[in-house]
Amino acid sequence: MSMLLSMQNLSKAFGGLEVVRELSFDVPERTATALIGPNGAGKTTVFNLISGVYPVTSGSIRFRGSDIVNLPSRYRIKRGIARSFQNIRLIPRLSVIDNLLIGQHVTLTRPFDVMRPFRLVRDHEWICAAKAELSAFGLGQYADEPVGLLPYGIRKRVDLIRATLSSPSVLMLDEPAAGLNASETRELHSHLDTLKERGVTLLVIEHDMQFIRSVCEKIVVLNFGCKIAEGSFDQVRTDEQVREAYLGAEQAA
Repeated sequence: MSMLLSMQNLSKAFGGLEVVRELSFDVPERTATALIGPNGAGKTTVFNLISGVYPVTSGSIRFRGSDIVNLPSRYRIKRGIARSFQNIRLIPRLSVIDNLLIGQHVTLTRPFDVMRPFRLVRDHEWICAAKAELSAFGLGQYADEPVGLLPYGIRKRVDLIRATLSSPSVLMLDEPAAGLNASETRELHSHLDTLKERGVTLLVIEHDMQFIRSVCEKIVVLNFGCKIAEGSFDQVRTDEQVREAYLGAEQAA
């Protein structure tokens, strides 16, 4: 199995505070890998390092075999690395389709393309692609609805669709199931299964362990910025260091 994304001895410090330390793990292609750990373990920092929000203090991040630590974030998106955020970043007063079209700007390669009047062109490729993706995931009826009036679960999935419109090879999801009810979680699960069938590799931060168990083949566990376990769900859930990190030494014992 080929490794799409690989971290080697990755470290990040803010001043004298080291929040990620000598972290190494691989993300196999066409699978789902979970990055879990207690609050403050450094999970979102790792996402920010991979996506280029933060510069790396030391170590390497290899994507398809090439080190990308010095590559600006916008070029990482063009290479095929996309992400969604824990907090939904849609514009409430705009329609679903307009939010998706704004997201399409990451695919532009020339400055002049920003000025293209895509909303005035009938059957513009961006509009067709956005509507097709909404329909594929059963959300076509919401295309012209203002995002701010939609249920939370629908907004989360629209945010996910916006991330996938750039045709990513790897999609990083920061707590995608947070705040969802049981029905919405099942719909999200089905959505992610479809993305995996399309060949999209997933890297997921999530606290819902049942969701992780059903979606992810591999789990990496962090605590205080260090990897303390790696393997399948059944392997990591019985690991002594993992139990201690989540429960404390006395409870784990």
